[in-house]
Amino acid sequence: MSEVNVGVDVSKLSLDVSVRPSNERRSFENNEDGIQSLVIFCGELKPLRVLMEATGGYEMALLTALVTAGLPGISVNPRQVRDFAKANNRLAKTDRIDADVLAHFAEAIKPALREVPNEQSRELLELVQRRRQLIDMRTAEKNRLEHATAKVRQSIAKHIAWLNKRIEDVDDETKRRIRQTPAWREKEEIMRTAKGIGETTALTLISTLPELGRLNRKKISSLVGVAPFNRDSGMMKGRRRIYGGRASVRSVLYMATLTAIRCNPVIKATYERLIAKAKPPKVAIVACMRKLLVGLNAMCRDGKEWAPHGSIAA
Repeated sequence: MSEVNVGVDVSKLSLDVSVRPSNERRSFENNEDGIQSLVIFCGELKPLRVLMEATGGYEMALLTALVTAGLPGISVNPRQVRDFAKANNRLAKTDRIDADVLAHFAEAIKPALREVPNEQSRELLELVQRRRQLIDMRTAEKNRLEHATAKVRQSIAKHIAWLNKRIEDVDDETKRRIRQTPAWREKEEIMRTAKGIGETTALTLISTLPELGRLNRKKISSLVGVAPFNRDSGMMKGRRRIYGGRASVRSVLYMATLTAIRCNPVIKATYERLIAKAKPPKVAIVACMRKLLVGLNAMCRDGKEWAPHGSIAA
């Protein structure tokens, strides 16, 4: 019997479906009834994968419904799918074509199933994302304040004060949720024993990197995007570069690493050793990011605090 793979192009209003190898196509409304109908349809097919792109949240209701029904729902990075389409000379783009490409991608690439965050985890992630949005708005307003006239400055100052209060509210709610969940609270307490890891970093890692402590050092580094890729061809030996991964995790990890280089003996020693070998500062910082991440991963896995003078990489 042929292996069945389903591609679903998700938009705000509709769910366009393509099935391989039968090339059957369907369309459902992106609402509660349409999602339930699609789940029933997929249940009859018994597919190996039901693949969709991450579309900023529109896919989450369908993904959750599929997993709840015991079906293999998977969400993937849209860039990967678009690159796959270009490689297969599928340059046109419509909902129907996108569904076909997704089904083909599922069949050819066979992406692995991933854990879908539960409602509690999604709400925590939304709080962290909202905090980042508020911070960005506050930064923009502070930049405007510098060049504004007196009358406009008053309005901007009031908005900044309002944003400060909203950020405090989000922080309080986030802390409350962490304290009410023993697993999250334990993970936060363990991570914060590492010098350089503050409250914001710990909360961001808990919400945006739930795999921390569950993967080995190579997989967690690749997932975040701090594992350099080779760029060699023939006699040419190119400079290794990091690529892809979770940018939101990487940005907060970068800031934590800058702090750790100053106050964490293990990370500081790593940085100084690489600089002494004439490594560029950015290369040394990325190496320290990876070492810090691997250490946090081992700590969360083993439930152990940071070892300031011992080995942390595992």
